Amino acid sequence: MALDSASTAGMAGILARQKAAHIRDGIPSAAKRIEWLDKAIDLLITYNDELVDAMCQDFGHRSKDQSGFTDIAGSIGALKHAKKHVAKWMRPEKRKAEFPLGLLGAKAQIQYQPKGVIGVISPWNFPVNLTFAPLAGVFAAGNRCMIKPSEFTELTSEVMKKAIEQYYDEEEVAVITGGPEIGAEFTKLAFDHILFTGATSIAHHVMRAAADNLVPLTLELGGKSPVVLGRSADLQKAATRIMAGKTLNAGQICLAPDYAFVPKEKTSDFVAAATKAIETMYPSGLKDNDDYTSIVNQRHFDRIMGYIDEAKSKGAEVIEINPTGENFSQQPHHKIPPHIIVDPSDDLKVMQDEIFGPILPIKSYSDTKDTIAYINTHDRPLGLYYFGEDAAEKDMVLNNTTSGGVTVNDVIMHVGQEDLPFGGVGPSGMGSYHGREGFLEFSHKKSVFTQTGSEMISMIRPPYGEKFRKQIQGRLKR
Repeated sequence: MALDSASTAGMAGILARQKAAHIRDGIPSAAKRIEWLDKAIDLLITYNDELVDAMCQDFGHRSKDQSGFTDIAGSIGALKHAKKHVAKWMRPEKRKAEFPLGLLGAKAQIQYQPKGVIGVISPWNFPVNLTFAPLAGVFAAGNRCMIKPSEFTELTSEVMKKAIEQYYDEEEVAVITGGPEIGAEFTKLAFDHILFTGATSIAHHVMRAAADNLVPLTLELGGKSPVVLGRSADLQKAATRIMAGKTLNAGQICLAPDYAFVPKEKTSDFVAAATKAIETMYPSGLKDNDDYTSIVNQRHFDRIMGYIDEAKSKGAEVIEINPTGENFSQQPHHKIPPHIIVDPSDDLKVMQDEIFGPILPIKSYSDTKDTIAYINTHDRPLGLYYFGEDAAEKDMVLNNTTSGGVTVNDVIMHVGQEDLPFGGVGPSGMGSYHGREGFLEFSHKKSVFTQTGSEMISMIRPPYGEKFRKQIQGRLKR
């Protein structure tokens, strides 16, 4: 149906119909959940080219190979993982009944029940992946879904809306397009759960709106994910992997390495290794290179360039990595070449905001304990990255910092492991999904106790006597 469903009444009407259908049809079988998952897989394969083209247009330019990998294949991987395991995940989980009731035949178990209707608010940076990868857990848990994609990637949102309307009944999945006003109204709906992926600043508003209906939330946010480059690391290999993560999607990734700690004596060597990495990945340059993605719009382009300009104006050492010396002042898109800022002061905005662009500040350090202290005086990040072969140092960094997740000797890659939960902590998010954790996140864990047939339990009922008192006294022990 055309949106008019974007009106508050229209959205509320869709939610009411989905909730009614959930009650009418009961808990979906494994076969039904697999049918929903299969439809999503087929949709992504069928609409692959159209979705990739739409993402490219929405960004001005976005690497089509990257989109195929991160958004299409990445989503299909999550959906197939859920399809493979959903029947096992659905099984009730046996728990131990309290002594002596367990001995007398009492039973305890957890049943995993669909929550009902999940609201998914997806962002612009990976518009397809961060819509469809959550559906793996949503469908596996037996839920219906309403989706509010980003208005920044308008063409992609419209293609997803068209495709979902072709594959699913509105009582199963509905896409609500529109701007911030529609998004604000969407968050006020009485969903059974909301998954929001986006900026921490917006998450405050989402959480406040959800509170009015006591809607539980999964918040996938971001923050400044640090890299600790140990002295035992292979410097060139580490620099290559860090810069690959920093230039993937032009750094517009919630898990992008935001800044890196580099041993003081290796700072210039790291800059040289990072430059070599960019020259190897983009030998023909960046400006007209189909592999290098544009910043999504003018506002974000201006924001990122503002970080660079401020750093230069305050005397920081700013190194532009521009393999073929191209002029980016005139271009059809919003591409920004990678930049390294050496030892920026903490008063610079580039060290205060999540960068979300191809800038890598590096901070020189002498003692690994200093990197840990710095990380711990700032908000807990979504990701943390350690490079090195020193097991004791690695354990020291991991055991003395708190982050949503960790990748060792690479960046970002833990998000691609479907058998690991993905989520933040504190300002970088709450809750987690992916794999079984996604199934659990979108399921109600219902405790079920089945009482024994023995009448020995009558002793806990009035009239209380000496036998009852002795039983209580027997429990009052250290």
